Amino acid sequence: MIELKSPREIDLMREAGRMVSVVLKELEEMIAPGVTTKELDEKAEKTIYALGGEPAFKGYRGYPASICTSVNEEVVHGIPGKRLLKEGDIIGVDVGVRYNGYCGDSAVTFPIGKIDEEAEKLLEVTYQALFRGIRAAIAGNRIGDIASTVQETAESHGYSVVRDFVGHGIGSEMHQDPQVPNFGEPHQGILLKKGMVLAIEPMVNLGT
Repeated sequence: MIELKSPREIDLMREAGRMVSVVLKELEEMIAPGVTTKELDEKAEKTIYALGGEPAFKGYRGYPASICTSVNEEVVHGIPGKRLLKEGDIIGVDVGVRYNGYCGDSAVTFPIGKIDEEAEKLLEVTYQALFRGIRAAIAGNRIGDIASTVQETAESHGYSVVRDFVGHGIGSEMHQDPQVPNFGEPHQGILLKKGMVLAIEPMVNLGT
């Protein structure tokens, strides 16, 4: 079932999202060659609690950490540990915060030091796909308008989208209906309505 959020609920989610943004900014300043993914997780958890939130990922379906850290070829859901970041790596950092019963969730892929042109272009195209998908997320459109926009953006640059993982609704739970895939046909799927809150998550592969 798809929940339509009230203005009060959206305000709580906005505050959770603000906390996520603060955490990501602090981690961006910390990320460098020689840092471990576990150190990033420890910093994130400390910051989340200091802001008055709770780590939404920790304990979720048994997940052991407060953030996900996915390096290079890892797509999503990488578990922080002893892995050392190296010059030229890229790392996707996914942060979830629960605040007064509502969730915020966002991920950013960061370069570690200087990265090659291929990786730079991948990050740029994925960023474009995200914001084009966001622009398609308006009442009266359909899920397929978001999905097809992300897919077209990636494929127009010779890339492909991940099909095994998708975006999702979010609210009092981290994952809610509807699913928001990164591929599909325009004008198809669930009608978007005022009060729906979606986590749009483009995941893009080099090559086809």
